[in-house]
Amino acid sequence: MNPQFLAALAGGILIGSAAVLLLWLNGRIAGVSSMVSNVLFSSARMRPALFLLGIIDGAAVYYLWGGAVPVARAEFPVWLLAVAGVFIGIGTGLARGCTSGHGVCGLGRLSLRSLVATLIFLGVAIVTTYLVRHVLGAH
Repeated sequence: MNPQFLAALAGGILIGSAAVLLLWLNGRIAGVSSMVSNVLFSSARMRPALFLLGIIDGAAVYYLWGGAVPVARAEFPVWLLAVAGVFIGIGTGLARGCTSGHGVCGLGRLSLRSLVATLIFLGVAIVTTYLVRHVLGAH
């Protein structure tokens, strides 16, 4: 079997398991954007901080077991990454959640609101990719 397929399958199982366990044990949706917001702006910081630390630790364990380290493409403009980050922050605020909250947890709970949000996320991502690659010429 293809090793990339197995890595993707394992990643999906781990993400799904983490989302289910967080909902089951804490009654919380695994929305990363709301957790980051709680860590930065709320008095209830410890649990979201531990969840976010677990995401970082999981990536470190993957790397230590021989996984590839993601690298940013040198030719991609840093200013465009910064602009993208701002738009992502605005979008998750407007959608009241991110792809992990809506796409993983919301769709798993058959939420119509999450379905609409996820379709909008995907549509905007497709249009943005087209604009960045074919109009701005960044590859």
